[in-house]
Formats: sequence, C-alpha cells, structure tokens
Amino acid sequence: MKHKRCQHLFGDDFSKLQNAKVILLGVGGVGSYALDCLYRSGVEDITIVDFDTYEESNRNRQMGSDSGIGKVKVHHLKTIYPNVTVIETKIDKEWIESFDMSPFDLILDAIDDIPAKVQIIKKYHKKLISTTGSGKRIDPTKIEYINIFKTYNDPFARKIRDELKKQRFNKNFKVVFSSELPGCKELGSFVGVTGSFGLSMCSIAVKKILENK
Repeated sequence: MKHKRCQHLFGDDFSKLQNAKVILLGVGGVGSYALDCLYRSGVEDITIVDFDTYEESNRNRQMGSDSGIGKVKVHHLKTIYPNVTVIETKIDKEWIESFDMSPFDLILDAIDDIPAKVQIIKKYHKKLISTTGSGKRIDPTKIEYINIFKTYNDPFARKIRDELKKQRFNKNFKVVFSSELPGCKELGSFVGVTGSFGLSMCSIAVKKILENK
C-alpha cells in the first residue's frame, strides 16, 4: 500500500488525513513542495490554485518544472498528482473576496502578493497556514513557526506586518518564517530553503488535521 508507512505512524487518525479538504494557494518553489508532501501523506482532497506558467528560471526549485517549461503550472501538476482539483486563476485581493473558502478545513498560502496575503490573513486566519520570505536564504535550520508580529530580518514579513497593523489586525497569527538575513539583493533562491518552507507548511497542516477531533 502506498501510504502504509504513514498509517503505521499516524495510526487510526490516518483517516483524518484521507478525509481532510485542503486548498493550496500558489504552487511555486514553496507550494509545490507542500503539495508533494500532502499528496504523499494521504490527503486525498487537495485543490491547487495558480495562474503562472513554468519558466527556465523555475527549474532550480519547483516541482514539475523540468518537464513543464511553458506549461500552466496547475494543469501540469495534475498530470503528476492526478487526484488534485485545479483552479487556474490569479490570486489577488478581489479573487479572495469573491471565492468561498468555507468548505475547506485548511488553507495553505504560498503566494507573494502582499495585498492578497493580508486579505486572506484577515479573513481566514483561524484555518490558514501562511509563509513569509523563503528566497535569498541558504540555511533551513533558521525556519520557525511564530507570530507574524515577532518576525524579524525579513523585509517581506515586515511589509505584511505593517499592512496588518494599518488595518488593525492584532490576532496571534503564526507564519512559517526564516530568521536568516537575505544573502543577496537579486532574486536568488535555494531549494534547500524554499522546499523546506513547503515541507514545514505540510507538517503543520498534517498536525492540525490529526489534532482535529
């Protein structure tokens, strides 16, 4: 059985993973690893959302990129993970406002659009797992899961914090975060960190699902 070793580890609670309903926003360097992890761990109802196509520069860190150059990410990933449900759309503030996410048990946010990120945090923080900056870093041991307002050394997280404060959001909302200072100014990335962000998201999601009574 494909998931036999997961069943050994999770015991009778494995059925919770099989019955969980998860939506994943963004399937790039972080999101694609979260998808792979969820899929291999027994989560059967996964919806993936993205509008982007694979480019050559994606090949250093994104699942599916080697065979998918020029293809729409979500549709190509469905050929690799056939049970997923696909939504091809741009994830912006307007889409988040109009799309009903109430049927999902968990929302995984791996997007980098700040207005959209802020909107989804405000609206769905109780069942949301969100990430901050994973690029420009090389040390996965610096990854933490902490309150967004306690993040530091991350310009991307700072922009999210500032915008949440402006909009008077003050909940104890945790994010996947790296305390490592960015190592370059350009768009540098290393799969050892971006992939670890996605795997961290998956681990947190699995624990939340298993803890659900």
